[in-house]
This record gives sequence, structure tokens and C-alpha cells, in this order.
Amino acid sequence: MLILACLPIGDVRDVSAHLIQVIQDAKYVAAEDSRKFSRLCQELNIKHNAKVISFFEGNESERLIELTTILKSQKDVLVVTDAGAPGISDPGYRLIRAALAENIQVKVLPGPSAVTTALLLSGLPTDRFCFEGFPPRTKGARSKWFNELAQQERTIIFFEAPHRIVESLMDASESFGSDRNGAICREMSKHYEEVVRGPISELITWANSKDILGELTIVIEGFDPGSREFSEEELIKLVLKQEAAGESRKEAIVQVAKENAVSKRVVFDAMVAYKSGDKI
Repeated sequence: MLILACLPIGDVRDVSAHLIQVIQDAKYVAAEDSRKFSRLCQELNIKHNAKVISFFEGNESERLIELTTILKSQKDVLVVTDAGAPGISDPGYRLIRAALAENIQVKVLPGPSAVTTALLLSGLPTDRFCFEGFPPRTKGARSKWFNELAQQERTIIFFEAPHRIVESLMDASESFGSDRNGAICREMSKHYEEVVRGPISELITWANSKDILGELTIVIEGFDPGSREFSEEELIKLVLKQEAAGESRKEAIVQVAKENAVSKRVVFDAMVAYKSGDKI
């Protein structure tokens, strides 16, 4: 069986009794950082006899054969990362796929999650959200990444490294607007936990005001379609685009109004102006 264990994201007291028992019984542990796993066991006063196998992003692919072979020999493998859930912006996904391909049972030991913890701390809508991992590291790719999320209506959650947080927030501001609300959650469940809430402009000011250390999870408010504003020219172009795709003008007006949360009358009036030659 492949066992995926969610570890504490900060306070070790969040570990479950079930996980403690599994660690004590484990024969093979695939650990993202063997030293951090050893430290966790010491803090929890756990003794184990497992063979600890290094399993991190840099060697994940080459470890698949070794770990799959162990699983196929009717032995369990416990997978742990530095914190939180394996496979969520951490090694684990490829091993899960490999195990399932061999009809090996996969089990998850539920536990702390930086994603849902930050979502709750943010105070932003929780009914619909998306997790996007880490933004790209380069300016061009990161800007494109945020632009593609600009009209995402769900609450957006992502991770970022402390030394890139200012650049990421500035790119987010360009794509989302500086008044879009968000939250920065730092060192969650640890002694120095800190949550900063407010418009992206204020988050940038905060990030520029200090040297930031620790893990960061960013939560950004989803796009509100009701806040979208279009000029007549933009509406006309959208209708003409629909017509070029084969829709009648009436169908195109209805579709543009629906997709962009604009009154059909507003779109209709724009097309009347276009037809009379007043626009475009």
C-alpha cells in the first residue's frame, strides 16, 4: 500500500495519533527531507525502524522504479514531505500515478493543509476556490500567468517564496488591479504566525516594509463580473467576433451580454450605433 501522510505545517501538536502509529510501524519511508523527518520524530518522541529513502523534486523520477518495486513486493511505503500533503506542490503525484498503474492501493492520512488553512484565515469567499501552486519565476511567464487568472471568479490561492513576493504582488496588481483584496499568510500555526489582509496595493507596501522569512501562502479575491466595464467599441467588437464565428446578430448580442454580465439593451444600443455608422 502507498500511504500519503499529511504532516503539520507548523505546530507539531497537529499530528494525529493515527499518523504517529503509522510512522512507528513503517518499514519504508519516502521523505522529501530525511533530516526534517528525523527532527519531527524527535519532537514527537517517536522511534521508528524504517528505511528512509530520499524523495524530493530533483530525484522524484529516478526514485519511481525503486519505490514501485518495493510496493509490488507487498510492502507499504509511507510518503512524507516537509509539511502538508504529498503531491500538492511537493513530490508525490508521479508516485501515486505509478502505484495506481500497478493496481496498488493508495491511502491518505488526512491532516493539515496550507491551502485550506490560508483560505479560512483570509476571510475571502470559501465556497469556490482554486489552488495554482507557485507562480513562474521569470517576469514574462509570471505576468502571463497572472493575466490568465485575471478573470477567474473563484478565490485564488498560491504559494510564493519570500524573496519573490514583492515581484509577484506587483505583477498580480497589474493583472488584477491594485484594489483587488487579498491576504498574505506567513508561518501558519507557528509561533510567529502573521496574516496581512487588504487590497493588493497594501500587501505590496507591507512586503516592501520588511525582510520576510518563512513560508508564504497568498489568497486573492476572485474576479467580480459585475465590476467589469466595457466601452461601446469593445462591445461592438465582441458581437462582431461572435458573428464571424457563425452566430446571427441577435444570438451574438444575447451571448455577449450573458458572458460579460452586461445588459442586453446596452449591447443592442451599441450595435444600433454601429449600424448607423456612429461607431468603429
